[in-house]
Amino acid sequence: MTDKLRQHYEKYFGTIGAKLILETGPKEKLHPSFYVLEFKPNAKHDFWVYCSVGMSLDRDDSNLIELFVFSPRQDKAQVELITVSASYHRQKIPLNIHHTVNVGRPWLDNSLCDHAFISLPYLDGEELELFKYNEMTYHCYWLIPITEKEREYKIEKGCEALEQLFEDKQLDYLNPERKCLLTE
Repeated sequence: MTDKLRQHYEKYFGTIGAKLILETGPKEKLHPSFYVLEFKPNAKHDFWVYCSVGMSLDRDDSNLIELFVFSPRQDKAQVELITVSASYHRQKIPLNIHHTVNVGRPWLDNSLCDHAFISLPYLDGEELELFKYNEMTYHCYWLIPITEKEREYKIEKGCEALEQLFEDKQLDYLNPERKCLLTE
């Protein structure tokens, strides 16, 4: 499955991804075949993309997801972010669309974004999102860095309200220095 998923990503981005494995951290829950693919800026996006490969291996439920995050620069912290999210996904309550993750530290530099929201891949669509393997459909979802206040807004108002806020305020998803959308 991991080879086919890698091919799915590489076909979509039109370039070869670099296979990265977090050397330290929460890896004991991960499938042994799990890794992160790093894509340099390419014809699809002029920024870096980090994609999980195998975070849903061996799942026998409907939580068959993989995650990707965008970054304005090459940054190994994104490998950690994807790996930690994948590790969390392997617990009793797995991740899925519209869930949030507590990153536990700033996304990049001194960013106010210390949480992340799992969203549909609005910039890429179903061509990236849907990956079919062995008669099962996996969903490749966008992991969007958000602030704690934005997470609280999602809990209070719902995921549609948060996504509408992103659209209304024109979320600058690549800017680690962006302010919380609720304070502008």
